[in-house]
Amino acid sequence: AYEIAEMIPGCQSFIADPGVVDEMAPEAHITGLPEIPRICIWHALNQKAVGRRYARENNTSYDKLNLIIAHLGGGISIAAHEQGRAVDANNALSGDGPFSPERTGTLPMSDIIHLCYTSGLTEQQMIKKITSQGGLLAHLGTNDFRIIRDRIDAGDEKAKLLISSLIWNVAKAIAAEGAVLCGKIDAIILTGGMCFSTYLVKELKRRISYLAPVVVYPGQDEMLALTENAVAALEGTQEIKVY
Repeated sequence: AYEIAEMIPGCQSFIADPGVVDEMAPEAHITGLPEIPRICIWHALNQKAVGRRYARENNTSYDKLNLIIAHLGGGISIAAHEQGRAVDANNALSGDGPFSPERTGTLPMSDIIHLCYTSGLTEQQMIKKITSQGGLLAHLGTNDFRIIRDRIDAGDEKAKLLISSLIWNVAKAIAAEGAVLCGKIDAIILTGGMCFSTYLVKELKRRISYLAPVVVYPGQDEMLALTENAVAALEGTQEIKVY
């Protein structure tokens, strides 16, 4: 974007809601080891976009709402949005939160340490194992949710148990963000590719609808989200920051 803008007189380039944007509260950064602060790598662009969309559809503004937003795709990120700021979010890339179609999510640390020393894998191989070879892929040999649903419909009990466990863990993480917001939740928003599954959405709603109304925006539209942010910046309704 910067290189294109440089060729056009007067053209500006922006980046909006990158995956490493950090609005977390100080408490959310602290772990049991001072050498390892907690960081967030999450689906900020899509989460912010659907939060603003929900606000528009309900004649209010994003910065007046308390939302729990769960992006359910190849990676899973869940964040507590408190009046326009994501005060808590997991590191969806490298092993924090629920397991996903291809990521391991949070694992028992002593077992991970043992695996590092006994598996013969290099550091980079271990990182790859956690970030792109785990989750449903490790258990079922595929990260394609449609194929897994077909296997469940054909009577595959292992696939059914794995999906049930994924839903279980996502629901637990959503409920935990309810504690961050002290139970004051305007809505829970489900988004990302897995939300095209009516089965997954129905089962998740069964576990979390007691917390707040559940709204579903399946998939994601990253280019539209970037466009909306750029328009807001050019119209002056969104602050432009220079880094």
